[in-house]
Amino acid sequence: QVQLVESGGGLVQPGGSRRLSCAASGFTTSTYGRGWHRQAPGKERELVAGITSVGGKTNYADSVKGRFTISRDNAKNAVYLQMNSLKPEDTAVYYCNALQGSYSRYWGQGTQVTVSS
Repeated sequence: QVQLVESGGGLVQPGGSRRLSCAASGFTTSTYGRGWHRQAPGKERELVAGITSVGGKTNYADSVKGRFTISRDNAKNAVYLQMNSLKPEDTAVYYCNALQGSYSRYWGQGTQVTVSS
């Protein structure tokens, strides 16, 4: 059974930090690109960060660049999103995915991140 399961969401104070994890099971993710997307109420789902299968090259949305860091641990079949200097506008459901080339084959069900004082 193929699954991606996000964890680490919750309520965070503005300026705070949070680390999201995405555990994969049922397949080996080492040959897949990995990414994080988010969807806020009333907004379209948007790319937050991505990391390639080879070389670990990363890309980020302009809105999170310098604050968020994506990383992966192939031995653990996991991808992470370190979120620093969080802002209320970062509030969203965060989803991880796994890509074959540019095709997003698998998605997790999301974890809620709420940034509020």
